[in-house]
Amino acid sequence: MLRTLVFATSLALPLPAGTALAEAPKAAPARKADLADRVSGTYKGDVISDARGSSKNGVTITVTRTGPNKVEIKSDYPRIPTVTIPLEQAMDAILAASGPSVFLLDTVRSPDRLDLTIDDASWSGNRVATPAKK
Repeated sequence: MLRTLVFATSLALPLPAGTALAEAPKAAPARKADLADRVSGTYKGDVISDARGSSKNGVTITVTRTGPNKVEIKSDYPRIPTVTIPLEQAMDAILAASGPSVFLLDTVRSPDRLDLTIDDASWSGNRVATPAKK
């Protein structure tokens, strides 16, 4: 009888604790910052070369994180279309990992300067704003 009581008690004790743990809401783990976080922001500069048109001053580029080490580039100038670019780091530079677009940000010499070539239009400018932290 004593053995049955001890056995039943030992089985019943873990149940409430296990149930309480299963019901507790889990907080989302904090995401580690990546290359896309590092380069996100608003940049102002100039189209310095365009194979299909003339140069253009005062062009705003918005760089938005869309995934791990991936950004979306939007421009207020119609000649530069919206593109998504995967990123990689090579030494002190953050570069386009693949695709036809050029993305270059030197994290040491000029960490707020961005150089892009998208659809045969080359743009160069400086960061003027960073996205608000959530």
